[in-house]
Amino acid sequence: MATILFVMTGSDQWTLADGTKHPTGFWAEEFTAPYEALTAAGHEVVVATPGAVEPPVDQGSLATEANGGQDNADHIAKVLEQAGTELRNPIDLAQADLADYDAVFYPGGHGPMEDLAVNTDSGQLLSETLASGKPLAVVCHAPAALLATGPDSPFRGYQVTGFTNTEETQAGLADKAKWLLQDRLVNLGAEFSEGEPWAPNVVIDRNLYTGQNPASSAPLAQELLKAL
Repeated sequence: MATILFVMTGSDQWTLADGTKHPTGFWAEEFTAPYEALTAAGHEVVVATPGAVEPPVDQGSLATEANGGQDNADHIAKVLEQAGTELRNPIDLAQADLADYDAVFYPGGHGPMEDLAVNTDSGQLLSETLASGKPLAVVCHAPAALLATGPDSPFRGYQVTGFTNTEETQAGLADKAKWLLQDRLVNLGAEFSEGEPWAPNVVIDRNLYTGQNPASSAPLAQELLKAL
């Protein structure tokens, strides 16, 4: 049995270019799909957040229309309830020791763009995980956390994907954002792979596994399972 560290946002707001706060958190499916797949296979999940705050779920990610129907929305709500112990009792990200884990996973949502993108503890963990060869999986907006590894990022030259400029535009938030994830990853020196909007897209480069959007969460989890 493996133990996987889920590094999650502690922010329930995303600051827009005009200074207003957009309600956010983690995107439910990007947590529940990997959590369900990993725990069903017998693995253990430990949640870590900055300051050990309970990770907030983006309420929009629970809506029927965001999940392709009521059945899917109900299933996601059920898995969140099943994961309640882990979600309510996160460890402090600053205290997380990579030696205790077999893999690291970052769910998305706009929350990571607010806190994990500038969190040095997260940046150090990402760098250590990449260097260790242990599987590192990051999905949707969570690759924003890679920005905290600095201008000489070890992720420079890696093939990655994440929420695209096109998807952010279609979601109606591109013109309101301080910055766009795809642009920042390119500026970091990563090789960005853009798939079709909203369709599953998983990119694997050595021990780094990235998924483009919520639809990529389940296939990303399957790739992570193969690596464990």
